[in-house]
Amino acid sequence: MKLALIRRQFASVGGAELYLQRLLGALVQAGHDIHLYTERWEGAAAGVTVHEVPVKAGRATRNIVFARNVDLQLQGTDYDLVFSLERTVRQDVYRAGDGVHAVWLEQRRRFASWWRRPFIGMGAFHSNMRALETRTFDPANTRHIIVNSDMVRREILARFPFPAERIHLVRNGVDPARFQRGDRAATRAKFGFAEDDFVLLFVGSGWERKGLHFLVKLMRRWQEEEPKVKLLVVGKGHLSSPPPNVVLAGPMREVEHAYAAADLMTFLPIYEPCANVIAESLASGLPVITSAFNGASELIDEGLNGHTLADPADIDTLAKTIRHWRDRPASRLVPCSKPLDLDTNVRETLRVLELAAKDNSKVS
Repeated sequence: MKLALIRRQFASVGGAELYLQRLLGALVQAGHDIHLYTERWEGAAAGVTVHEVPVKAGRATRNIVFARNVDLQLQGTDYDLVFSLERTVRQDVYRAGDGVHAVWLEQRRRFASWWRRPFIGMGAFHSNMRALETRTFDPANTRHIIVNSDMVRREILARFPFPAERIHLVRNGVDPARFQRGDRAATRAKFGFAEDDFVLLFVGSGWERKGLHFLVKLMRRWQEEEPKVKLLVVGKGHLSSPPPNVVLAGPMREVEHAYAAADLMTFLPIYEPCANVIAESLASGLPVITSAFNGASELIDEGLNGHTLADPADIDTLAKTIRHWRDRPASRLVPCSKPLDLDTNVRETLRVLELAAKDNSKVS
């Protein structure tokens, strides 16, 4: 099979990039002819032909110009299948890893200060993204969609006339072995945690969307009320005057050590299609508190390996739930009823691609 894959920026690190690296490797190993269309890349898998897609545009139009330029480059080609990880104009399979932009804007308005709400979603960037998204979710332009959560499936069906039978759930995968070999004692010592501290963990960048401010609000309240509860924040961002019970670690390349050091993952996004940090936590044996606006909450067996909060801004319920896990008998072995591994993810993705390729052969 001669296959074109589209990813605007291809790097050697990151959740989507790790997914694509594994997928590219599996496709090449299976003997397929793989072509990657990208604006910028590093570390593409051996055996992959890279096609540079030049984009001369600012933030407002960059995504739409990339989509147009990819479409121009693909005209006249003879690929058996086009698989896009970006909102683009025409593709056989689209992976909706970023969810639905319109829903993200709705959630931002819901949780923003009253004076900010009228301005959210204004400007050329957002209008262009919504227009491009409408074209991507048009069943005449996209034959099949891969989603990484049922939440995103429901959002697509509620807003776009896309056939439900052409939407396929393929959950994100992680390397479970990696997240079971972190060094708990050394990492806790590195960040100054006492043996009897109860350490909450937050991992991620884009702190507004991922709800770090809800956690920090609670930690300010708990400085005297719960002095043994600490919050470890891993990721890039800026926090003005964090309280002393919040430790900013910055980005960590070997993030598995942070999972080992923690006692509870606390991740309360206002919108997250399917956060990899939830699967990583469960693979580490770490219980999770997350919000109902995170598609990865579907991995949680309520009360068994975590809790899902209906409202991430409900600080009282958050406090009560953290105390529940703190006072529970210690156990690092928290089961997850759904497969978390990358191999399952790649295998199920390949199944959808093969289905789409068969559909194409019938049409031709």
